[in-house]
Amino acid sequence: MGGFAESVRERVRAARAAVEEARASGDAYALAVAEDELDDAVRVARSVDVDPGPAPGDEPRDGAGA
Repeated sequence: MGGFAESVRERVRAARAAVEEARASGDAYALAVAEDELDDAVRVARSVDVDPGPAPGDEPRDGAGA
């Protein structure tokens, strides 16, 4: 499943990049479309047991507290 899994991960990466690009441009419609694509890509990844990876800004939690 290596090639398939990588394709699924690439779809998630591309969708995340589109969200960031739309957010940076201030285009509300493009942002809504990009977020929908990201939601769908992550849903598909999880449904086929492919780890979509952490979302940008997600930091691992070490349990140390702040």
